[in-house]
Amino acid sequence: MKSGRKLCPRKATWLAFGLIVLTTAASSSGTTSAPDATESSVASAESTSTTLDTSFDAPLDTNLDVPTTSGASNDVFDQSAEAERAYKQAMSTLASLTAHTPAHRFDPYLVSSNSNARSLFSSLLPNIHGQGPISSFMRIAVKLHQYTFRRLSNSFRRDGMGVKSKRKDEEQKGKAIKVVDLLEHSAELGNMDAIYTLAHIYLFPPTHHFLSDPVAAYKGFLYHAQQTGNATSQSIIAFFYSSGYRSVVPVDQAKAQLYYTFAANGGHRGAQMALGYRYWSGIGTQESCKRASLWYEAASEQVLAKFQSGPAGGRTLLQTPTRLSDLVGGVFGPGASVASTGLNAGKPAIKAGIARDAGETWEDVLEYYLFNADRGEIDFAYRLGKIFYQGSIYGSPGGIASGSEGVGAVPRNYMFARHYFLQIARQIWPRDPQNPLAHKSLPLKDGHAPVGYAAASAGYIGRMYLRGEGVKADPAVAKMWFERGAEHGDRECHNGLGIIYRDALIPGFKPDIKKAVTHFAAAAEQELAEAFVNLGKYHYERGELVQATKYFESAVRYGSPLEAYYYLGQVASNQAQTPGMLPHVASSSCAMAVSFYKLVSERGGWDEDLLREAEIAWMSPLEQSKEIAILKWWIAADRGLEVAQNNLAYVLDQDKSVLRLTRFSPMTPSNDTARLALTQWTRAATQHNIDALVKVGDYYYHGLGVPEQDEATRLEKAVMYYQSAADTQVSALAMWNLGWMYENGIGVPQDFHLAKRHYDLALETNSEAYLPVVLSLGKLYLRSLWHTLMGGKGGLSIWSSEDDLLDATTTAKSDRQLEGQQSEVSSQAEDKPEYEEEDGPWYLGKAKEEFYKRRTGQQQPPVPPSGDEDPIQVRYIF
Repeated sequence: MKSGRKLCPRKATWLAFGLIVLTTAASSSGTTSAPDATESSVASAESTSTTLDTSFDAPLDTNLDVPTTSGASNDVFDQSAEAERAYKQAMSTLASLTAHTPAHRFDPYLVSSNSNARSLFSSLLPNIHGQGPISSFMRIAVKLHQYTFRRLSNSFRRDGMGVKSKRKDEEQKGKAIKVVDLLEHSAELGNMDAIYTLAHIYLFPPTHHFLSDPVAAYKGFLYHAQQTGNATSQSIIAFFYSSGYRSVVPVDQAKAQLYYTFAANGGHRGAQMALGYRYWSGIGTQESCKRASLWYEAASEQVLAKFQSGPAGGRTLLQTPTRLSDLVGGVFGPGASVASTGLNAGKPAIKAGIARDAGETWEDVLEYYLFNADRGEIDFAYRLGKIFYQGSIYGSPGGIASGSEGVGAVPRNYMFARHYFLQIARQIWPRDPQNPLAHKSLPLKDGHAPVGYAAASAGYIGRMYLRGEGVKADPAVAKMWFERGAEHGDRECHNGLGIIYRDALIPGFKPDIKKAVTHFAAAAEQELAEAFVNLGKYHYERGELVQATKYFESAVRYGSPLEAYYYLGQVASNQAQTPGMLPHVASSSCAMAVSFYKLVSERGGWDEDLLREAEIAWMSPLEQSKEIAILKWWIAADRGLEVAQNNLAYVLDQDKSVLRLTRFSPMTPSNDTARLALTQWTRAATQHNIDALVKVGDYYYHGLGVPEQDEATRLEKAVMYYQSAADTQVSALAMWNLGWMYENGIGVPQDFHLAKRHYDLALETNSEAYLPVVLSLGKLYLRSLWHTLMGGKGGLSIWSSEDDLLDATTTAKSDRQLEGQQSEVSSQAEDKPEYEEEDGPWYLGKAKEEFYKRRTGQQQPPVPPSGDEDPIQVRYIF
């Protein structure tokens, strides 16, 4: 009994301790910690101390009333302190409100480590990653548990029944009201950052709990721009005047140009891009290649400075944007669109659309790769490492530094990437020395070891240590891995060693340009784009522009998306500004400079990635999110981004359905919406979007969004756009449209021969057009036959093809021309005497000279080409 009594206090103590631990753990897991900063979309603008000397008055009917200054200094201090307190509290609440989980989730057990050492007991058990019916049954059971039982269990919870979610929604709605109230309070006390943030929330609601109010947003940005001269506010005001968004203000391109100029001079990259595009396209101003080049150069310089401010090798590039139309096979669907035919059929967006139509998801792809990688498949492990490193299923051509495609985006995870790369590399290099700089090359013991995959994995591991991606930056360890891969000829390892030697990244080492160039050259021999860029920069800094240009052009050819374009733009811009340069050469060089600078400025939006933000918003089921996506595409389109113009026109397109002109039309046409879509299609078409060019012809054919004009003029313009698209020799649809219009005499005189010629060209351009072309040709022949029977002229011949008739006609004309030339030559020969007496004294060699003169009409025989001449030019001369 005594022993039992002694144990009771001890049990009670342990029980109390356990309850305290459980309570602490539950409270810590339930508490949500707010991030240090809010999203970039609601970041506060930096208010400059300088103000513009403008005549603008404070906006009327606005809540942003700034109180008059009090005479007491302590009141002013209290007002500013209270405004700052309210603003910080609002931003903290907003940060907790906008914190959200990642869009993609993966089960941690799928990326567990795969140890080669197995115990005796585990070897007797079936492996879920193995082969055979038992392993297959285990995998099916796991999938059933994941997709069935887990969902059923979640549905019966309080949050699954909607109780918890409804309560959470009410809580977030209350937080949204709190944020707006605090910001308005801070704005009334004169806090400029609160005025800007409140206007930003009104224009871009961060969640659906906030209301959109473009009028209040415009007034807030206008007042903020007047008081602070903030470039971001000025650029948004410029967009309002340029687009007439929501009819807040009427379209006024002159004011848009003015505000864009203010913002661009203030250093706003987006405004600089907008000005460059407006000068290049002549929107609201006269076309000026020189001014367009200057503004695009200013924007690209900001991008390059931001890129080079990152780790060794530059910042990680943003993923490429996606055209929504490419996910469905192009604007006109697969086969009919230029975007999905020919070489374009292999584009990642087209392949992603096909995979989506087949029911595949990126989670399914990753699960398949994970399953095979954990079974020991080296190639799948390497692919997984690449996917997790680049954050996308699809990598861009050109090497690691060229980035990846946004269409296959998955959460980037350097830890998982390093796990799989090490899993491969350890098969060649099982351990690392204590001093990375003292490592020695090891002989290969296994002739079947995956040397190629291991060397490529070493390049990724070295890059992680060089740049501090997922690990602490350590150039010495990076050098060790690069040297391991370079021993087996890996190009990324050679390039990494070149960067280390060039920049002397290891403490105590001096720059070794000779070794750096040697490694860059070794990587360039294997067509690595970044190595060509590094070689080009080496020669550019030495003033060897010809050699540098060759390397930069090679870098572009092999997939370099940023630096090479900037330096090529510099070379072209300097050539255009060279005194005494021929006008046509200067004009061509200026156009090249604008094109190169434009590509650079559009790729470097680390501070504001409108296209990516718009894609995420468009994927949301909420109607408000789709409106935000359209707005961000519109802003990006106003800055000249062709992808944004294509996407904006595509979502506003009213010519998608074949039932458009029937009573079953799925939508009511709006001329204002059609006019905006036509504007964006036209601007995209001027940037080499052939499908957009055909679409402009469709809008003129159907009379959508076009100005009031007679039908004949409108159809002639449609033919003009179709002909422009057909002249590119890549759009079978444009050729077919022309054939149909020639067949029916719409917009052009009726001509069966030209109709057949365009139908044939459509089939030659795209073999997938076989069925529609054959049906159209059959109808064309029947129609031509009926036309001939009714006494018409110009019908098609049934017994011979048009090409045969054309060849026969051409041959007959050629024969008649040859006969005429021969008769003329013979008549001249008959009239001409056999020889003529020459005046003057005779001399040795005159007979030979007269012979050449009669044969060739020259005084001396032609000099044969030397070996130094261009053989192509010599061929055309002779």
